[in-house]
Amino acid sequence: MEKILVIGSAGQIGSELVMELRRVYGADNVIATVHYTKPPQEVLESGPFEHFDVMNTHQLYEVVNKYKVNQIYHLAAVLSGSAEKKPLPSWDINMQSLLNVLELCRTVKIDKLFWPSSIAVFGPTTPRDHTPQTCTMEPTSVYGMSKLAGERWVEYYWNKYKVDVRGIRYPGIISYKTEPGGGTTDYAVEIFYEAVKNGKYTCFLGPDTKLPMQFMPDCLKATIDLMEAPAEKVKIRSNYNVGGISFDPKILAAEIKKHIPEFEIEYKPDFRQAIADSWPMSIDDSVARADWGLTDEYDLAKMTEVMIREIRKKFNK
Repeated sequence: MEKILVIGSAGQIGSELVMELRRVYGADNVIATVHYTKPPQEVLESGPFEHFDVMNTHQLYEVVNKYKVNQIYHLAAVLSGSAEKKPLPSWDINMQSLLNVLELCRTVKIDKLFWPSSIAVFGPTTPRDHTPQTCTMEPTSVYGMSKLAGERWVEYYWNKYKVDVRGIRYPGIISYKTEPGGGTTDYAVEIFYEAVKNGKYTCFLGPDTKLPMQFMPDCLKATIDLMEAPAEKVKIRSNYNVGGISFDPKILAAEIKKHIPEFEIEYKPDFRQAIADSWPMSIDDSVARADWGLTDEYDLAKMTEVMIREIRKKFNK
């Protein structure tokens, strides 16, 4: 019987991953946890929940022992835009929380750990088109630096202690359920909300800023598929490239206008433009496809249709 702990259950991915894991493994077998932010009501009401701080190792061990946890998804992190405002505290949270979880996995013998990296590990010296699995990585953001350091740590714990750690370098993730949480790719969520509610949007990135994105259903499937893959198929322990769909704000706005013809967009790039300009425009994820069978269901048109339909439902539009 799997007993799964999800650390960071109030975030964009965590809140939806909890519900999908509960659907797959049974509600009582997935423990949601948060520290600062309250998760959606459905997370609180549908299964076990604990309020704890992953930076507190005593609390971490207590929760794991209480529920006899044998799988962990560690999703808690300060994202790119937010981390640039508070660099040192963000570094501490992102790095120390990971080390706490890795040490727990080593000492308690957790069966599997999922820890995600990000396209933020890449930098301006990285090939930006079809960025390969292995290449130069010189991130320029605090978030990217913490994720790159984390990749080295998780690989170290696999090589030295055989901690079965798995992960994905997430592109921007798009969802209609959870509103933006401070990431550079969050424009691609905000734009849908503003299009439906107000018919216009001011974008904090320039019109031609092409970035890789992934719709949440594909993100959840990829995450769980990787965790369910036989260990011998997981050949990369430092995190797999996942590409999703690549587009820029101008292309996305044009797709939205097919559904909301009166939609208007203007561009006022802020500090996040420099971060985006250092990231890939598209990702080569052929290694993940070959190793454990990564697949995608959604393209830009299909995703846009679902996003607008579901956000309209939320706001009775």
